[in-house]
Amino acid sequence: MFWKNVFIAGDQVIILYIMAIIGVIAAKTGIFTESTGKKCTDLLFYVITPAKILESFFTLEYSSEHIRGLFAAVGCGLLMHAVAALAIMPFFNKSAPEQSTVYKFAAMYGNCGYMGLPLVDAVVGKEGVFYCSAVIISFQIVSFTHGVWLMTKHKEGKSKIDLKKIILNPGVLPVFVGLPVFMLSVDLPNLIMTPVKSIAGMNSPLAMLIFGTFIASTNFKSIFRQWRILFVALFKLIFMPLAMIAALKLSGISGALATTLLIASATPSANNTIMFAAKYDNDASLASQAVSVISFLSIITLPVMIALL
Repeated sequence: MFWKNVFIAGDQVIILYIMAIIGVIAAKTGIFTESTGKKCTDLLFYVITPAKILESFFTLEYSSEHIRGLFAAVGCGLLMHAVAALAIMPFFNKSAPEQSTVYKFAAMYGNCGYMGLPLVDAVVGKEGVFYCSAVIISFQIVSFTHGVWLMTKHKEGKSKIDLKKIILNPGVLPVFVGLPVFMLSVDLPNLIMTPVKSIAGMNSPLAMLIFGTFIASTNFKSIFRQWRILFVALFKLIFMPLAMIAALKLSGISGALATTLLIASATPSANNTIMFAAKYDNDASLASQAVSVISFLSIITLPVMIALL
């Protein structure tokens, strides 16, 4: 049964990674380069992913179970990041501060938006996207508070916490817009639904094509010489999902919510690792390499973790 589950989950992961392979080929042939992919990231972040979140709120049938699941997902997401922050605290303290912060950030924060949403959509469906949007809220809250502190704690003139960025960002705003529609069971006209669904349909393909451009630039020959990156991969791809599975079993959470939370915990390091490292003058090159390597290794770990659950 375990291997059957591995192959079932693996099918969905492989479908997404086939799209990523097309992105790799496009990058290698110069059709869709990493620099182009980075520009398209803004389109994905500010337009397409919010449309995907809105679609889940606009199309999911209202129920008290879904509301409870939504708040549980936010709470579990906050707890997941808190546990990760405490668990990773003793490590990498002997590395240079500009590198230590990158390792810790990459270990803590998963790609629950770009990687999590497409995978949840493929494995669970729109109910999973609904719950994943709640995990994204927790990600935004923690990354723009603890994440900013982590990236700047060793520097003079630390950056202040920006509450506006926590609330007014593309991961949180669609929830504020979609939640009243969901709660009131508003039947929106095709004039609104058709554009939202059409734009949302680009989420998985574009996310995977962009992901492919990052894989294309990875120096795989140096993977096994970077033991710190491999340790981060072990923490992010093995320890965190196993801890989540244990927590889900102990709490009795199951079904779509459990699968969504597990996938969110098992996703590779967030692209924000690179963006925050560059923004706050840490080692952005190391961040890019870490995200690429850990994302590549997740091809193996994601189906296994989903099957274990």
